[in-house]
Amino acid sequence: MNLNQAISEWRAVLGHEQVLESEAAQRAYGVDASGLERRLAAALRIGDNTLLPEIVRIAGRHGVPVYPISTGRNWGYGTALPVRDDCALIDLRGMNRIVDFDPELGVVTLEPGVTQQMLADFLEAGGHPFLVPVTGAGPQCSLVGNALERGYGVTPHADHFGAVSDLEAVLADGSLYRTALRECGGEELARLFKWGLGPYSAGLFTQSGFGIVTRMSIALARRPECVKVCLFSLKRDELLEPAVERIRTVLARLPGIVGAINLMNQHRVLAMSAPYPADRLDAEGMIPAAVIAELGRQYQIFPWTGFGTLYGTRKVVGAAQKEIRRVLGDVASRMLFLSPSDAKTLAGLAGVLPGQAGRRLANTVQTLALSLELVAGRPNETALPLCYWRNPNPPRGAWRDPAQDGCGLLWYAPLVPMRPATVRAYVEMVKRVAVSHRIEPLITFTSISDKLFDSTVPLIFERSSDQAVQTAAACYHDLLESGRAIDCFPYRVGINTMGKLAALGGESKRFHARLRDALDPERLLAPGRYE
Repeated sequence: MNLNQAISEWRAVLGHEQVLESEAAQRAYGVDASGLERRLAAALRIGDNTLLPEIVRIAGRHGVPVYPISTGRNWGYGTALPVRDDCALIDLRGMNRIVDFDPELGVVTLEPGVTQQMLADFLEAGGHPFLVPVTGAGPQCSLVGNALERGYGVTPHADHFGAVSDLEAVLADGSLYRTALRECGGEELARLFKWGLGPYSAGLFTQSGFGIVTRMSIALARRPECVKVCLFSLKRDELLEPAVERIRTVLARLPGIVGAINLMNQHRVLAMSAPYPADRLDAEGMIPAAVIAELGRQYQIFPWTGFGTLYGTRKVVGAAQKEIRRVLGDVASRMLFLSPSDAKTLAGLAGVLPGQAGRRLANTVQTLALSLELVAGRPNETALPLCYWRNPNPPRGAWRDPAQDGCGLLWYAPLVPMRPATVRAYVEMVKRVAVSHRIEPLITFTSISDKLFDSTVPLIFERSSDQAVQTAAACYHDLLESGRAIDCFPYRVGINTMGKLAALGGESKRFHARLRDALDPERLLAPGRYE
């Protein structure tokens, strides 16, 4: 590897200030919410996609591995860090153009640096009635990056890569990937038809290092006449199994109307609503069950809280509400259907209530109001305070940045079949493993279909403690292995887990290696990524 010569040539293309050497790159990009560390060779900041092929060719000539990031805000999965040491980061956040927008059909083509907030501002400025495919990661996160990780959300197009129709990428030799339909039939058809022409290959660029995606076309959901959420609670933990059956029924009966249904355990909701009770921990440093129960009573949070989204005309949503009441009615308590305007009204009323109880209610209702804005396709930071639950330091900047603000976070995100017995076995496994590592078991289930949940478990820890970082990593490893034993496994993993996948793969690993041999024989583009 001839890093010095590569840096010299990169600076000739990008300018001196846009190429950071190792020490400067480490200062700018080396902090990770997961507590992981990587040695960075350099960092390149690119604002013009036409320069990228030559940047990649320079890397190839001098044997320097490179690792692209969209905005570097992949919190809990590695933030901006590469899988392996001694890579040069390629920061694409300066490539932030909205290349094309079809205001009639609602298809947007954008670059990797376009954030949720940028797209929201663009749509609002133009009066375009479409929803941003938001996530809980916050307004400053990349739309392209999330889609390439096959992320999901709660708006009607919940599967974010499922809404991607076309993309362009730079390959390891500096050549371009374009879809056959775009080249044969034109850009408009490529933007409108996901599967293209001939072998479908665009999906190869998700969760891989096969190319650097420089633009992507995404079909946006049209803003419906009516948006509501269904809130409900389960009074007793043993109602979880029948609730899973009923949720499966709701999703099967109301496809396209119900966007997603979340189930959150009491621990998880309290972490979003109540301050961390640092002065009430037991000898093991855990929140005692009695304290959880007391906080649940104070904040009116039952063992499980449900949160579903509904989209459509007022008549359709009204009919869906009746159906949901019929299906969930005998297992769910305190069922409410609220629009964003309803939540704003409640937040205003709660804000004038006196006393500590009033403040607790106001806090909970304000979180609810922001959550409804999120499901209405308006990005906000309502989910990010969860990352700060164990962090005594407030956010430092205008926007929350869990990595820079010192938060400790790892995400365990397995797929869980929507069977009552499997869901129960999974819950008991997470509680057992997390508590054994002195980490609070915060569990959410989010429906991906009427057959499958994705569960997200944030491992929140004090990142300032080396012991806590090691404990969280050990907890994640145990969750991975224990979940696999009951047929639950992540749909995405962080940079510290990608190496473990090789030990589990057989034919799939050999197939991916053959693709690598053809596209990147020197293994210089995002080495180790999902390999």
